[in-house]
Amino acid sequence: MKILITGAAGFIGFHTVLRLLEQGHEVVGLDNINDYYDVRVKYGRLAHSGIAESDIAVNRTIQSTVHPGYRFVRMNLEDGAGLMNLFAREKFDRVMHYAAQAGVRYSLTNPHAYMQGNFVAFLNLLEACRHHPVEHFAFASSSSVYGLNQTMPFSTRHNVDHPISLYAASKKSNELMAHTYSYLYGLPTTGLRFFTVYGPWGRPDMALFLFTKAILEGRPIDVFNHGQMRRDFTYVDDIVEGVLRVIHHAPQGNPDWDGTVPDPSSSPAPWKVYNIGNSQQVELIRFIEALEEALGKKAEKNFLPLQPGDVPATWADTADLERDLGYRPNTPVGVGIQRFVDWYRDFFRI
Repeated sequence: MKILITGAAGFIGFHTVLRLLEQGHEVVGLDNINDYYDVRVKYGRLAHSGIAESDIAVNRTIQSTVHPGYRFVRMNLEDGAGLMNLFAREKFDRVMHYAAQAGVRYSLTNPHAYMQGNFVAFLNLLEACRHHPVEHFAFASSSSVYGLNQTMPFSTRHNVDHPISLYAASKKSNELMAHTYSYLYGLPTTGLRFFTVYGPWGRPDMALFLFTKAILEGRPIDVFNHGQMRRDFTYVDDIVEGVLRVIHHAPQGNPDWDGTVPDPSSSPAPWKVYNIGNSQQVELIRFIEALEEALGKKAEKNFLPLQPGDVPATWADTADLERDLGYRPNTPVGVGIQRFVDWYRDFFRI
């Protein structure tokens, strides 16, 4: 198949591109390479997949020098006309959409970035998929949509109407927008609520990267909620395995869906939402201890209260994904952290 991956220079998008190429698919990667975080990491990911920084230009599709089945285009998804032209030219079979303005805390200080990157861009993609039909449009949602919900583990059948950050609200809105297009136009769509992804080539704005950099530089690390934060940390290879199974499994619609007792995770339309996580909680302080062991160095900790927009705990109920697609993550946190540290030392030559 020919598959479009948006956010291809991003963390999970990069890993997904490589796995799809291994499976023999033709892949077009798209990214605007914005400077939300250190672009050296983004260009490093692209270089690893055979896309040289010096060859990249806006709206120019370039061929990978490593993978014959991979091409890349630098493009803003806010460019609706450019996106329509790309879809008309390429005739994609499927789309996996990762590109978005990420970050809970960043949304508190830069809300307008989320309107363009998470609302306008998403609408443009839906319109492109509608007018140039694809077999399946899958997209990244987030565990942050659970907001004020305190029922654990988080289930896709829980109410998610109380987000506590604009980022979370944008992801919930994407799920609703996708359902509308599934219902009105028969476009098969699947939303994936990711739970705290980590691993090699990870995002520099996330805790594991920030902690590793600070510890190696001998600086204290900020530990929010006094280290009592609990997260469903999920290794990137496990996430990508789940994503690939979803990409190849377009929803058909739930024939048993009942509007008098509506199931929030499905619909009579070809629309579905899944949690995709490790299905177990790890306390932040335990996560830090595993990192200290991998680095062979203790961290100086600066304990702080819970930050606005953050939730104290996440925990994924992935029963639907296990039942429907046989998905079950299997990477222990200690193993995943060691792999990240090995990559970090190699990439930054430390």
